[in-house]
Amino acid sequence: QVQLVESGGGLVQAGGSLRLSCAVSGRTFTTYPMGWFRQAPGKEREFVASISRNNLIRNYADSAKGRFTISRDNTKNTMYLQMNSLKPEDTAVYYCAADSGWYPPQSSREYDYWGQGTQVTVSS
Repeated sequence: QVQLVESGGGLVQAGGSLRLSCAVSGRTFTTYPMGWFRQAPGKEREFVASISRNNLIRNYADSAKGRFTISRDNTKNTMYLQMNSLKPEDTAVYYCAADSGWYPPQSSREYDYWGQGTQVTVSS
């Protein structure tokens, strides 16, 4: 059984920064490409960023490019999302996910394991 636990969410003013973490347990972390998604109230869950097993492939949603950075530390079984220059429209519950395939997908339907989510609120 794979378990994912997000942390690092909170309330921040526009222009501020947060770093989200996703701790993975249960199986070998390096087995999984990983991703971050978010869901705002009344909206569908949307892709934010994804990363390959070896850190070499990183994909970002257009809304995240230039402001967010995805990374992983395979020695700590943890993935991160550094979020800078936050905007009110970034307010959402952020989820991390793990995929049992090879290439890090951008569709939520392709991910096999999910965390419980962490709330990010950006005030204007």
